[in-house]
Amino acid sequence: MGIEYPLRVLLIGNGGREHAIAWKLSQSPLVESIITVPGNGGTATCPKTTNNTSVSAEDFPGLLELARKNNVNYVVPGPEAPLVAGAVDFFENAGIKSFGPSKKAAQMEGSKTFSKDFMKKHNIPTAEYENFSDYDKAREYLDRVQHDVVIKASGLAAGKGVIIPTSKEEAHQALKDIMQNKEFGSAGDEVVIEEFLTGDELSVLTFSDGYTIKSLPPAQDHKRIGEGDTGLNTGGMGCYAPTNIATPDLVAKIDRDIIQPTIDGMRKDEMPFVGVLFTGLMITSTGPKVLEYNVRFGDPETQTVLPLLSEDTDLAKVMVACSERYLDSVLIKVEPSFSATVVVAAGGYPESYAKGDEMSVQSPPAGINIFHAGTKLVNDKLLTAGGRVIAASATAAESLRAAVDKAYEGVKLIQFSKMYHRRDIAHRAFKPTDDTKEALTYAQAGVSIDAGNQLVERIRAAVRSTARPGADAEIGGFGGEVDLARAGFPSSAPILVGAIDGVGTKLMVAQATGDHSTVGIDLVAMNVNDLVVQGAEPVMFLDYFGCSRLDSAVAASFVEGIAAGCRAAGCALVGGETAEMPGMYRDDDYDAAGAAVGVMRAAARLPRHADMRPGDVLLGLASSGVHSNGFSLVRRILAREALDYGAPAPWETTSTSSTITVGKSLLTPTRIYVRSILRALPRLKGLAHITGGGLTENVPRMLPGHLAADIDVSAWAPPPVFRWLARAGNVAPAEMARTFNNGVGMVAVVAEGDVEGVVGELEGEGERVYRIGRLVERGDGGEGCVLRNLESWR
Repeated sequence: MGIEYPLRVLLIGNGGREHAIAWKLSQSPLVESIITVPGNGGTATCPKTTNNTSVSAEDFPGLLELARKNNVNYVVPGPEAPLVAGAVDFFENAGIKSFGPSKKAAQMEGSKTFSKDFMKKHNIPTAEYENFSDYDKAREYLDRVQHDVVIKASGLAAGKGVIIPTSKEEAHQALKDIMQNKEFGSAGDEVVIEEFLTGDELSVLTFSDGYTIKSLPPAQDHKRIGEGDTGLNTGGMGCYAPTNIATPDLVAKIDRDIIQPTIDGMRKDEMPFVGVLFTGLMITSTGPKVLEYNVRFGDPETQTVLPLLSEDTDLAKVMVACSERYLDSVLIKVEPSFSATVVVAAGGYPESYAKGDEMSVQSPPAGINIFHAGTKLVNDKLLTAGGRVIAASATAAESLRAAVDKAYEGVKLIQFSKMYHRRDIAHRAFKPTDDTKEALTYAQAGVSIDAGNQLVERIRAAVRSTARPGADAEIGGFGGEVDLARAGFPSSAPILVGAIDGVGTKLMVAQATGDHSTVGIDLVAMNVNDLVVQGAEPVMFLDYFGCSRLDSAVAASFVEGIAAGCRAAGCALVGGETAEMPGMYRDDDYDAAGAAVGVMRAAARLPRHADMRPGDVLLGLASSGVHSNGFSLVRRILAREALDYGAPAPWETTSTSSTITVGKSLLTPTRIYVRSILRALPRLKGLAHITGGGLTENVPRMLPGHLAADIDVSAWAPPPVFRWLARAGNVAPAEMARTFNNGVGMVAVVAEGDVEGVVGELEGEGERVYRIGRLVERGDGGEGCVLRNLESWR
């Protein structure tokens, strides 16, 4: 028997989502009444709506008794818990139709393992992953994988069971917290460990009757508590729609390649989906990929997109059409407007926060809606009752900016103690686009790689004039050599290799933040990495520290960093020079340089040009970040973005409450590759240290003239800091490749047959290794380094 009008609705839930659903349903002439269990302070005053707290939202028999007593003929479960527990099956078995998926279909949210396996089976684009119920096997997998990961408790964890670690150590701790310490209870009995995807996130709400799909405008929410998308994850601090990245072509692709195949696959698997499907997506450089499915309206997406439905779009009619399998015959009209939602939370959320504070909410003007979540009415007084307390939503026809401004006007209508809201909702939409933002280059930042190359050519003759037996005085390599045997010393004497370098304007970051503990490591790394690429083992290091006014604490911290770098490289700090020169530098500024000396035997000398062949494999060793090159451009981008070194780093993600600042992130020291390279040295044909000039300029320095490097830059994912720099600075991919290491700090040439062994040795020393390309024949006048798929970096 079909559903008969008018509808008497039982709405289960008490959040902002349920208030928005009640608000829209109450406008329908097909709806006679709505009972919300338990409801909140907003549903209590919504037209046609009454709250009922006499029965628990989890007590299905009690809800059925309430429904029969009030002649309810339609049930709408709002949150995921009742859907996963089988609310729809329960009420339909009792003869009352419901809006939502069956218990079997609700597994798409109830079990991340189930949904990931479903995506694999039906070729739905998603991140690479593995499922684990065995803690030890999960640990082994974490140790084995080389990409960044996301760790998810498979079961329902109130939206908090997803952890994005920033290091192997954090990943292992998260795994232990979930599987052994049971931080999320039984939800963590099984985990999904998946590849960390980078890009822009979108949320799509789609009505479905099991066959037809009708999607609402894609929205973008703000999960993190802090401005600039920093701090702990929350249930959502705001949202806006439509988004500027959701072009008509992209929306069509999402419906065609992801959502319709999902609905079709569920039907083929004998669990047809009825209700509204929430699809969380990451728009990657290779297209949209699914992050997760939810089997109900999202929160705060619902408060954002429902107000975009036209007045003549009847939500009750749409819901019934889904339940009765005739969605294709119902009109869903979306107004050509913009919508934004700002969530107001209790102070301290998402950690400990107060409840029961009295609050006031003024009546909003047209175009603004106040949707309650964690509120309740007690003796006609409105009190706070949750972490995310209430939200202001607004629509505007003229622009997203107008909608956002109206939403913040709505926030001013809300008052309670220690209320908190983010002030940057929709900030990603307001960043300058490629069409409006000046594209920055290294040269614009004051550094010319071409000028440096021209200087080398100009002084080459003068340098050659200093040649002596054992030293040919050639420049342009990574370091200089003296063959002591050829210089008149005993034939058993080794070859000495020297390198000299500085830290560059990364020192300005250290000086601005007052943290001098890591730049000494950088100084050592820049030199010893240049030695080891020639096959030499560093044995000693000397430093120079120049300033106008000596601050012993600063100098000591700097030298302690040098000592740490020397220990990591296995060389001795044998001396240095500290020069105090009043007036030479400004205030407390200082400069530094270092020189490293290594030894090698002729058989170990790199590069081995005569052994290189077309088809030899190029391996990339992961960097630890920006290292020590490109900081003039980094500082230029930060200045234009008005981003202070003490501000939270917008590219960092962390599962802890501590925030990584811009300065701390950028001061991550340059990786020292000495120990790992020396272990694999006998099977290496050449090495390039990726410093100033990036891949473009450094890789050819190890190659003979007849060979070129053919590199596929999509073979690895650049760390988030490089993605952010490219986007914020509108830096072209080719310019990124010529300025930064982009996640690869060292490149090695290896014979095909030696790849497995070399990778094993390098990984055994803790390196993350990528197979990034091959050597090819270089045509006359051809480039020494050809970078393919640069557009994947956009």
